[in-house]
Amino acid sequence: MCRSIKTLRPPYTDEVTEQDVRAAALQYVRKISGFRTPAAHNAEAFERAVTAVAKATEELLASLTVRGRG
Repeated sequence: MCRSIKTLRPPYTDEVTEQDVRAAALQYVRKISGFRTPAAHNAEAFERAVTAVAKATEELLASLTVRGRG
């Protein structure tokens, strides 16, 4: 259904873009919903979920402290 979601935190990557976060959120929502593309009547809920997961991901990455990184 989808490829593995890549790790977005250092040291695995130094620069995380909004597109990276959104792509990971989209993959996650696709995986748990079982839909690659939602039906029209589910599109709004699907989009809300992607936005919520992306926001949570950004908050998590901003809160993490990675030891040994200055």
